[in-house]
Amino acid sequence: MSTITKNSLKSSLMKLQCHFTWTLLKEDMDLDNLEETIGDQIKFFANSNIKNYNLLSYVCHLKNSNEEALKYLRQAEEEVKKIYPDEIDRRSLVTWGNYAWICYYMGRYKEAQTYVSKVEKSCKKLSSTAPGKIQLPEICAEQGWAFLKFGRKYYERAKDCFENVLKNEPNNPEFNAGYAIVMYRLEDFYRRECEDVSPSIEALKHAVELNPENTFIMTLLALKLQDLEQVDEGERYIEAAIQKTPDFPYVLRYAAKFYRRKNDMNKALEILKKALEVTPKSAFLHHQLGVCYKEKLFQLKKTTRYPPQEQVKELIQLSIFHFKAATNQNTKCFVAYLGLAHMYAEGKRYEEAEETFQKAFQINTLSYADKQEFYYRYGNFQRFHMKSESEAIRNYTEGLKIGKDSYGRQGCVNALKRLLEKRIQEGLGNATDFGTLGFIHNLNDEKHKAIECYEKAIALYPNNEEYVSALCELQLSITS
Repeated sequence: MSTITKNSLKSSLMKLQCHFTWTLLKEDMDLDNLEETIGDQIKFFANSNIKNYNLLSYVCHLKNSNEEALKYLRQAEEEVKKIYPDEIDRRSLVTWGNYAWICYYMGRYKEAQTYVSKVEKSCKKLSSTAPGKIQLPEICAEQGWAFLKFGRKYYERAKDCFENVLKNEPNNPEFNAGYAIVMYRLEDFYRRECEDVSPSIEALKHAVELNPENTFIMTLLALKLQDLEQVDEGERYIEAAIQKTPDFPYVLRYAAKFYRRKNDMNKALEILKKALEVTPKSAFLHHQLGVCYKEKLFQLKKTTRYPPQEQVKELIQLSIFHFKAATNQNTKCFVAYLGLAHMYAEGKRYEEAEETFQKAFQINTLSYADKQEFYYRYGNFQRFHMKSESEAIRNYTEGLKIGKDSYGRQGCVNALKRLLEKRIQEGLGNATDFGTLGFIHNLNDEKHKAIECYEKAIALYPNNEEYVSALCELQLSITS
């Protein structure tokens, strides 16, 4: 194939709407875990799996398994013929786009061009838009689902997709389900740092009203009601979901989370073990089991003055086993790494704890809130297990420097405040300690205390521009 023709083909490919043009980056996901997850969803979700086969084909391509990718596209085509026999062109555009790209990467340029032509011809038939480009709600929604699968970094883009399709079809059950899920996940991510208002609650309720058989959405609604302290109503949804689909792992996993947060650890463990029998490689389930055993350990320590050491050891080992399984299954599961590091520390396995903390921090998809959570948890490790107040202060300060608010940052603020005040009371405070404490008081809107701290910091370090500037701003804000 001539270079000119090859370039022309690539230009046509770039106009297609499919996974290859949606900027889904392989470094943002653990591809083996994603492949496993999509496979489970194909197995357990009875509705159309066209979008799952399409995404699975893209994941296989990212793993350099193009023959496998073509196999899944053929399955997507079979699903289209079976479910939408009168809308084959309309429902096959993403599949054909993926076909074109995979054939291109395999050097099968004629076939690639054939699929490009099929898409262009179908778009022309369905609409008068540019070749390969057509604004169909199904395509926009499929893009939204793909963004949801590729993790938190993509959630805002998923939200935009579902908002767009709902403008024209406000009561479409599938589109509402996608929108409700992404709103829940965005809120769950920011949950610890946001107010009591919950934009996702109405989206979840509407999705359940439109499809009362969607027990997965029912469990998310239950968890959201639990967040808002409407526990009894939430539990009614959980019980209804389990009654309708007693063996559905995607219901069981969130039911277990509900009971864990309700402090019914034995019931949560019973449900998680049942779900694990069905999906034994689920990183989510292993993480939840790790959390349950960790919380059982802390309950034991809290309620028993001299907890039996054999029981303590067993709970630590069980928690470590499941957290480790979660990180092995999903190498980007940040919360599982933090849980694992914490339990290594509880078991006095400090080298392994240190190594695990560092692995957590090296994950390339960390958000600002993740980094703040890391500095808080790692600071606690240095403070309580390694007995290094200076390292704890350094880490809490790093978390504080990241300017956005989150649960982790608030933890850093509170821990740092207590440590610095203790150092100052013991007569060990230096200029940095007073300056940092001044910054914390200013954050908490305690301006007079902040001024006092900055004045002491300047007395110890007279020419520090940062302290002088902060003091001037504070004094002006009080007098203005």
